[in-house]
Amino acid sequence: MTLHAATENGLLAMLSRLSELLPPAYARFRPLLAEALLFFLDHLSPRRQQAIFAAQLALPGNASRSRRLLALFRLCPTLHKLGQVVAHDRRLSGDLRRRLQELETLEPADSLLAVRPQLERELGEVAGLRIARKALAEASVAVVVPFVWQPAANGPPQHGVCKVLRPGVEERLQEELAIWPALGSHLEERCVAHRLPVFDYANTLDSVARLLANEVRLDREQAHLRQAAEFHAGAADIVIPHVFPFSTPTVTAMQRLDGCKVTVQDLPPREMRRRAERVIRALLAQPFWRSGEAGATFHADPHAGNLLATPDGRLAILDWALTTTLSKRQCEAVVQLALGALTLNDRRVRTAIAGLGHVIDDEQVEAAVGQAIGQVRSGRFPGFDWMTSLLDALAATSAVRFPEEVSLFRKALLTLAGVAADVSPDMALDGVLVREGASQFIASLWWRPWVWPDLRPRGGAHLSNADLFGLGAELPASTLRFWIGGRG
Repeated sequence: MTLHAATENGLLAMLSRLSELLPPAYARFRPLLAEALLFFLDHLSPRRQQAIFAAQLALPGNASRSRRLLALFRLCPTLHKLGQVVAHDRRLSGDLRRRLQELETLEPADSLLAVRPQLERELGEVAGLRIARKALAEASVAVVVPFVWQPAANGPPQHGVCKVLRPGVEERLQEELAIWPALGSHLEERCVAHRLPVFDYANTLDSVARLLANEVRLDREQAHLRQAAEFHAGAADIVIPHVFPFSTPTVTAMQRLDGCKVTVQDLPPREMRRRAERVIRALLAQPFWRSGEAGATFHADPHAGNLLATPDGRLAILDWALTTTLSKRQCEAVVQLALGALTLNDRRVRTAIAGLGHVIDDEQVEAAVGQAIGQVRSGRFPGFDWMTSLLDALAATSAVRFPEEVSLFRKALLTLAGVAADVSPDMALDGVLVREGASQFIASLWWRPWVWPDLRPRGGAHLSNADLFGLGAELPASTLRFWIGGRG
């Protein structure tokens, strides 16, 4: 079936109406999203189009839009990943979020027969290795296959899983990623036609395309797994799968960890709150505050399918294909941004923003910062939600061009905040961050009298003695202005 034929029978029009799933607050972007979807489908090969439309035809005629969206995303690895990212965005409807969350733990559609030859070819002869006859799960680019390995005849068996790329996924991913930069340029042109703000779609989608290309680099994931295991080695409540020695660049053999998604409400509210705190502490607070000179490395794909609550109460963190690293300077800039907001210091906030990205339009930055500081003055706490709203506003107007690592950190933070809220609705993300930062600061008190005032060494919560002195000097007046603003 060609694209023209699909148009004639209404399938393409049906898919274009999926844009109506956007929340009402973003209704003016629905035509743009519909055009983006049509552009994407039109640039796929006829064979891919045929498979997509066949999947839509197989659905019942009364299938909901969210169900049709799920069927589309499942066949397109880049859209699959996009669905996982927004699955916990609470601005979306409950039905849509539930549908998208199905993308986190899919039943395997690819037969094990399709990947077994690749497994046997890559692994070769491994003594004591028994591969299961049925796949365990399916991800956006890979199939997960269980195995049992008994390296010694008299030793205990070790249970693991092989992560192997889905047949043809590299070709599909390459085809889709080649479309994204052109899609970005197309969207910028259509923004003018629809009288919408012209975002920097071209550079954004080009950056995302380069990052998603890492999804099929399983050798990189193995390195990330080892780094994460080393970082969390001292945490009794965090577990990272260890990598088995017979892994290859295209097959990751790792420890099997069982459990339920962290969002499953299987415990009393108090325990669910502790689980949410553990998630935020392990994936955000500890990497940020404990970063050394090499910077802070974050899991960049923290959707609920990658976060398991184990039967013994630990948090298992899976799928380390995507990570992002903020340099120590960037971490310090984030802290300076918060300090500038706390002291209602516009100049300090603008300086911090310049440390996170390349300023394009000084006047727009000044206006956005002034508005954000006004929100703090009116009573809004300058936490991570306030900060990311400011960064989003700057990116949306193209006033600042942020590097890939900062954009990916923002994406990961959005996903993580949504997951934490689904685990425990009353979870305060900023509270966990403040407590972890305070712990790092207290641990640094012994050496602070012996260092230069403007030095921010490792383990000092990214704060110098000069920062602390300035905060102490400015905070009383800032608190008064904050209180007056809130009262007003």
